Amino acid sequence: MSISAKVSYGMIHGRFQPFHRGHLQYALAALARCEHLIVGITNPDPFLIVPEETDQERHHPSANVFSFFERLCMIRAALSEAEISLLQVSIVPFPIHHPERWRFYCPAETVHFVRLFSPWGAEKVRRLQRYGWSVEILSDAAVKEISGREVRTRLRHGVGWEELVPPAVAKVLEQLGAPQRLRQIGAEQDAPAHSEGR
Repeated sequence: MSISAKVSYGMIHGRFQPFHRGHLQYALAALARCEHLIVGITNPDPFLIVPEETDQERHHPSANVFSFFERLCMIRAALSEAEISLLQVSIVPFPIHHPERWRFYCPAETVHFVRLFSPWGAEKVRRLQRYGWSVEILSDAAVKEISGREVRTRLRHGVGWEELVPPAVAKVLEQLGAPQRLRQIGAEQDAPAHSEGR
């Protein structure tokens, strides 16, 4: 079985809220297929977030708790810890719901690497191909073992979240006060609405 030649530019994308061990596996699988990896951070800021029919929670504020810069720091820390030269990697915003802007963040010859874990993954493939981008499905994992939602839930409860993220990311999350932040967001969500005019 011959090994395919590496492409010049490969790209992965995700919200990375936060960047966990599954995301690191995704990045490493893509790096094995390209000379230079572009990591696209989707939902880079609240003004670019729109509802997505195939994933009806990804636009909620509670699912987008870390800023673009905070996620960039997590990704850099995780890749450095994995002994990946950051000269091989670019980290950029990637407004996934605004295809007219994609060409500003990656070269036209970029191959987009996607893992198919959900209807949203399949929709990303369709959308990228519809706008003329090359797509390669990564089949290194058949089942999604870790979700950002699970990490955020564990952060909120302060139990067992460290085992789901690379150690370097755990340090970043601690520095950011992530457990406290998630607890605060959870408390605000759980608080009953105040009645007015009484």
